[in-house]
Amino acid sequence: MKSILGFALALLMAGGGFAGWHWYRRDGAADAPPFRTAAVVRGDLVATIGATGTVEPEEVIDVGAQVAGAINSFGRDAAGRLVDYGSQVDDGTVLAQIDDSLYQADVALANAQLEQAKAGVLRSEADLTQFKAKREQAKRDWERAEKLGPSDALAQVDYDAYHSAFEVAGANVAVGEAAVVQARGAVAQAQAALDRAQRSLGYCTIKAPVKGVIIDRRVNIGQTVVASLNAPSLFLIAKDLKRMQVWVSVNEADIGSIKAGQPVRFTVDAYPNRAFHGEVNKVRLNAAMTQNVVTYTVEVTTDNSSGRLLPYLTANAQFEISHDENVLLVPNAALRWTPPADRIEPAARAELEAARAKPPHAKRPAGAAKEPSDHEEPVRRANLWIADGAFVRPLSVVVGPTDGTFTEISGDGVAEGTVVVLGEARADADRPAPAGANPFTPQFNRGNANPGGTSGTQKQ
Repeated sequence: MKSILGFALALLMAGGGFAGWHWYRRDGAADAPPFRTAAVVRGDLVATIGATGTVEPEEVIDVGAQVAGAINSFGRDAAGRLVDYGSQVDDGTVLAQIDDSLYQADVALANAQLEQAKAGVLRSEADLTQFKAKREQAKRDWERAEKLGPSDALAQVDYDAYHSAFEVAGANVAVGEAAVVQARGAVAQAQAALDRAQRSLGYCTIKAPVKGVIIDRRVNIGQTVVASLNAPSLFLIAKDLKRMQVWVSVNEADIGSIKAGQPVRFTVDAYPNRAFHGEVNKVRLNAAMTQNVVTYTVEVTTDNSSGRLLPYLTANAQFEISHDENVLLVPNAALRWTPPADRIEPAARAELEAARAKPPHAKRPAGAAKEPSDHEEPVRRANLWIADGAFVRPLSVVVGPTDGTFTEISGDGVAEGTVVVLGEARADADRPAPAGANPFTPQFNRGNANPGGTSGTQKQ
């Protein structure tokens, strides 16, 4: 009997304890604050625009071939090694040699034609001298015939013959002079052909036009290059790798915030823990459209004296839009949350409903601030919500830039330490996990009591 009474008493005490714990949990949940909150903090805010781009050499020269032929050999760089990727070359360094046998034959042919043209000049000049001598002889014969005239001593036929011979001799001199001019023109033409052939022969030797670094070699020994409408590309030379550019593709919605001289911070996957700095050089006006998305290319210049940045690395850039120090900051969740109507304090709810019912084009009161002009930034206002028991009341603030986590705010009634609402608290936020539950299993009905709380200013 004592054992039975003891067991019943223990069972009764256990049931009472469970009921008390259940009442305590329910009463505690009812007394718990119904909102998640965070305090306004003071700190620095760096607002940025993110975009991706590619690291590019500041100036690149594409070395091509102006003649066709097979690549016979490569030249040597400043270190005496065969020209290859990464070779340091000077202005005039031989990069490659194209087979020049055909072009040497063209030079020999043009040279022979030039000599032939020069011989033609000598012959035409000799013929002109002969024509002039015959003209002098015909002139003297005609002068004697003129003195005698048609008479018994000189027949009319002979008189006419002397006159005709004199005129033919004069015409032959004119023909000889024209032949000399023509022969000299042939010499000039042959000389031009020779110069052209020699220039083509010179093009068989590919030389570096500037001092720089070869970042791409696009041919191999034995490969045949064919120059037609477009010169084939053989080498790509970067003039100076100590100055690099980042070509960043910026969305049209953000391009209005990009200006020349703006500071830029970027990272590359090759050095994930290192940040590089540069500034905006220019915004290119030739926009690109991809799947109905318009983007602009922004050139960012940066110093690469260390040589860490390599051409064509992918860069993740952050354009610094603003940098404000010692300002009031609030988590973005506080500006995104809108309370249900039954959670708003009745008096504040009536004011908000009256403001919404007001016509949008109502007459502005005297002394009210004027509308911002096209050159002024419009004032952005929003409501923060302050807990007032089981209700919330609005606090109007001026919204400034944001870094994606925090937003700068200002206005009357807001100060450092002001507690603002981030959202409604979950009723089961503090419910313990079931005994024996795997701690790595996702608990869908559990949550942090203040997931949006601040722990300091996020700095870029």
